Amino acid sequence: MIQDRNIVCVACSWFDHPTSKHHVMRHLSARNHVLWVNYHASRCPQLTRCDARLALRRLRQAWAGTQRVAPQMDVLSPLLVPMPEVRWTRALNAYALRRQISTALRRLPPRPTQLWLFAPDIPELIGRVPAERVVYYCVDDFAAFTGYNTALIEELERRTIAASDVVITTSAKLYEERRTRHPNVHLVPHGVDFEHFAAVPGLTQDAVPDELKRIRRPIFAFMGLTSDYLDLELLAQAARARQNWSFVLLGDVHCRLDAIAGLKNVHVLGGRPYAQLPAYCRGFDVGLIPFRMNRLTEAVNPIKLFEYLAAGLPVVSAPLPAVRHYAPAVQIAQTLPEFLAACERAVAMAGDGNPRARQDLVRRESWRCQVEWLSHIVGGGPAVEDAERTCQPGASEELHLDPSRYGAPARVC
Repeated sequence: MIQDRNIVCVACSWFDHPTSKHHVMRHLSARNHVLWVNYHASRCPQLTRCDARLALRRLRQAWAGTQRVAPQMDVLSPLLVPMPEVRWTRALNAYALRRQISTALRRLPPRPTQLWLFAPDIPELIGRVPAERVVYYCVDDFAAFTGYNTALIEELERRTIAASDVVITTSAKLYEERRTRHPNVHLVPHGVDFEHFAAVPGLTQDAVPDELKRIRRPIFAFMGLTSDYLDLELLAQAARARQNWSFVLLGDVHCRLDAIAGLKNVHVLGGRPYAQLPAYCRGFDVGLIPFRMNRLTEAVNPIKLFEYLAAGLPVVSAPLPAVRHYAPAVQIAQTLPEFLAACERAVAMAGDGNPRARQDLVRRESWRCQVEWLSHIVGGGPAVEDAERTCQPGASEELHLDPSRYGAPARVC
């Protein structure tokens, strides 16, 4: 694994719900010092209550200064101007980032520095923060997000890719679209915090939160951010068609809920701490990934898929390319008739008393293994043979696309 480095990670807020970047950096911080930079200038805020809350939160974080959140991890929350279309504000943001990052690095032991960019739209930072390696880690088709200036993000991402040493992608679609722009592009799918979710089948019903116990079963649950990429109209139609079923949305809400308003068997519970998610999964019968199919979702590799399977849950998902390899544990559906039929098959699987078979599909897809793989690609880690001894291939290996087909080195875990 990469070691004895200072790693500057430019990403979304550290204080948001854990994502792939959180898991990767937690593992890297075991042998390196990570400076996480909360970056929030990719789009202009809207005059909405949600954006007003986000702005206040960002101001509080900036006021708090650099925070030590783990023994070898600091979080920097620079105050930036969220006006990406204006050239002078972009230059001002880049200057502010460089100054504050440089100041924070001077407080750390002098070691080689790596710059990991999870944001595609800050190429101005490359070259201004001295780094032995610049990694662009592409986890989404950012230009397809609502509220982003598509043409601007695409242009800035092209510049970011061109100036990086290594480009990491997390889905085949992201890889295929970026491999022609750089000679060193790799596909590294997401991992899972397996031990965290694998405890679910062993939990008793007493562990299920009281608010979930009061909801009628079977429970079909979506666990994650409720945003405009979620097909709430499909959920509403299913809720009306199967009023003896319950649908649960567990996570923060960043969109209007008009489509499901007034439906008594749809329950919006809001966000819950990461530590509590296994207890909620114990009360679910089926995990849902009911995404709309569009440019954004066709490029995703949803972490929630791996979390559901690690918890032993059957899954019903939109026909995302990344989920098809996990059938029949994952039932594919897009239209209402397909969705209802898939839910019926999945709830039948939920009662089979054999969650281990679903867990085995992702048992060896841990974040530790993925970070070992990343370390060999990026550099600064031990010899490949060392990782092979600690992270052996498993039965689930065949479920992934062969990395060698997508420009990645032979997989070591």
